[in-house]
Amino acid sequence: MSEARSGEWLAQWEYAHRGLHGDALHGAGAPENSLGAAEAAIACGLAIECDVQMSRDGVPMVFHDWCLDRLTPTTGPLADYTERELVTMRLAATDQTIPSLARFLALVGARVPLLVEVKSKPDHLPEQGLEAVVSAISAYLGPLALMSFDPRICGWLRRHVPQIVRGLVGTDSYRNGFEGMWRNKTTLDEALPDFLAVDYRDLAKPEGARWRAGGKPLLTWTVRSPEQRLAARELADALIVEGHGLA
Repeated sequence: MSEARSGEWLAQWEYAHRGLHGDALHGAGAPENSLGAAEAAIACGLAIECDVQMSRDGVPMVFHDWCLDRLTPTTGPLADYTERELVTMRLAATDQTIPSLARFLALVGARVPLLVEVKSKPDHLPEQGLEAVVSAISAYLGPLALMSFDPRICGWLRRHVPQIVRGLVGTDSYRNGFEGMWRNKTTLDEALPDFLAVDYRDLAKPEGARWRAGGKPLLTWTVRSPEQRLAARELADALIVEGHGLA
C-alpha cells in the first residue's frame, strides 16, 4: 500500500477547516469549502478538511450545511438541486460557486492531503452517495481520507473499499444525532476506523487518550484560538484549525 493509502501522513499535517476561509459574509476572505479557500490553504502549506453531500442527481458536492440559506442567495436543502444548478450558485456574494467534489479534487491536484467528511443523518445512510464519492476519488493519487460522524459509513467503507483511509468523527457536545458514538467500544469494533477526529470540547476524555495509546492517530476539530491550540497539541496528533487557531 502506498503512503497515501496507508494513512501515515495523517499526523504530519495541520488541516484548514473547510479550507482557509475568512468571514466572506462580511467581505473578508474566500468562502468556506470553496476553491478559493482550498487555494489559500495550499498557499499557506496547510492540508484541507472539506464537507461533501449529494445533489439531487447524485453528484458529490463540497458544501457543509444541509440548507443553502446561510451561504447562497438560494433557500432550501442542497439536495433539492442538481449539480448543474448548484455550480452556478455564488457563495456569500463572491465570485466563488459551489464546487463538485471532482472539481475540488482537480484543483487540489494532490498538492496537500485532504480530509473529506461525508455528511449523513441518523435516519438515512446514503449508500448511493457513498458509491458516488468512492467513484469520484478512485483516480485521485494524493493522500486522502474519508470520514464521517456516522459509524455506519466507516463500516460501509471497511466492507467495500478497505484500501481507503477512513475516520470516525466524534463529539459529545455537537448535537447531530451521533453524540457519544466515538466512545462506544462496540461501535468502534464494527466501524474499525483508521483514525478518530474528536471535537476539541471532548478531547480530554479518557477514551481519546486510550485511542491514542493504541497507536492510531487522534485528530481534533475545530481549534479556534492560541489557547486551544496549545492544549490540543498535548492531547492530539493533528489539528483541524480555523481563524485565530491558525496562529
